[in-house]
Amino acid sequence: MIDVDKWAEIWSTVRRHKLRTGLTAFGVFWGIFMLAVLLGAGKGFRNGVEKEFDVAKNAIFVWSQRTSEPYLGMKPGRSVQFTNDDVLALQRQVPEAALVLPRTSLHGTFTVQYGPKSSSFRVNGEYPGYPQVRPVALTSGRFVNEPDVRERRKVAIIGARVAEVLFGDQNPMGQYIRIKGTFFQVIGTFRGTGRQEEAQEDAQTIFIPLTTLQIAFNQANKVDYFAFLPRPGVPAKVVETKVKEVLARQHKVAPTDVRAFGSANVEEEYARVQGLFLGIAGFSWWVSLGTIVAGIIGVSNIMLIVVKERTKEIGIRKAMGATPGSIVSMIVQESIVITAAAGLLGLLGGTALMAGISHLIEGQDINFFYNPQVDVQVALTAVLMLVVCGALAGLVPATIAARVQPVVALRDE
Repeated sequence: MIDVDKWAEIWSTVRRHKLRTGLTAFGVFWGIFMLAVLLGAGKGFRNGVEKEFDVAKNAIFVWSQRTSEPYLGMKPGRSVQFTNDDVLALQRQVPEAALVLPRTSLHGTFTVQYGPKSSSFRVNGEYPGYPQVRPVALTSGRFVNEPDVRERRKVAIIGARVAEVLFGDQNPMGQYIRIKGTFFQVIGTFRGTGRQEEAQEDAQTIFIPLTTLQIAFNQANKVDYFAFLPRPGVPAKVVETKVKEVLARQHKVAPTDVRAFGSANVEEEYARVQGLFLGIAGFSWWVSLGTIVAGIIGVSNIMLIVVKERTKEIGIRKAMGATPGSIVSMIVQESIVITAAAGLLGLLGGTALMAGISHLIEGQDINFFYNPQVDVQVALTAVLMLVVCGALAGLVPATIAARVQPVVALRDE
């Protein structure tokens, strides 16, 4: 049952010493408020950075450069051109890769036409697995599939800007566009994703089957670069290393030549970013906990003063039969009330501030900061921590109060 008298007594004590209680509680309030704000802001930065990772977080990209070492009688400075044979070799010799994705762009200067309208756009040759590496936000139709690649179909998926320029208000689905004099049927449309610049670039892109691009535009057997996804449980670094070894054998590159192939390991980059934000979160907790501890010490000191002021009252209580446990409970409960109330107000204040900031920036294109919020788990942890800290803050004063002898207390002035 709820002890109404005890709660009334706590409230009476707080009312008698409003300024003292308020200043004491402010330290706890500020610590929790800072914790909520720092962690919320850190979450906003993390969300913003993760939003920038618009590719699979374990993807690997490998491209060719120039050799830097002589090998098998060949001079350094040799260019390496990937081919379709490399695709088959990588699929056979790198079983750790769940996806081997060759990629090629249409080279040269050209325009894309529909009727009297024409403009320049980027044209990429793709395989069906591309959306696994980088999501494609289809607005209608479909992406390239296996029959398209196998049969070298002349089909195209066009970006939103391409559709706007060439078709205006007309539905582009099923219509034919002309790329470098070759007709392609539109089978899908998509919108750009990612940051504003990337979204605009995506919107001006056309995807066609890679095999079709190679044959139709005299780029037979040419691959610009590769994207890979490792199998579950396989580190991306393992795939990256084996891919370079296979490509080195395919193109007679010295095994020690580290400049012949360039690569980007998204998994490693993502891990570094996560480590950075883990450090930021740790620093936020450290700073906030320091402030909270200072506030808790303040609460403990105030409770010591309260015990001193109420020594005679405590003596009377004990003389009338109050147990040490009831005395400890009285002091600890008052301490918990002060710390918990101040902490909850700080948590609500910090959460409200983060919600306000999130509402203000909603819909705006702000790089590296998105949807700041206080994690529910963190909030519950903070509340639990407040209860424990409140109990600890009142424990020492309560123990002192429980040891007061009635005769000594009644003589106290």
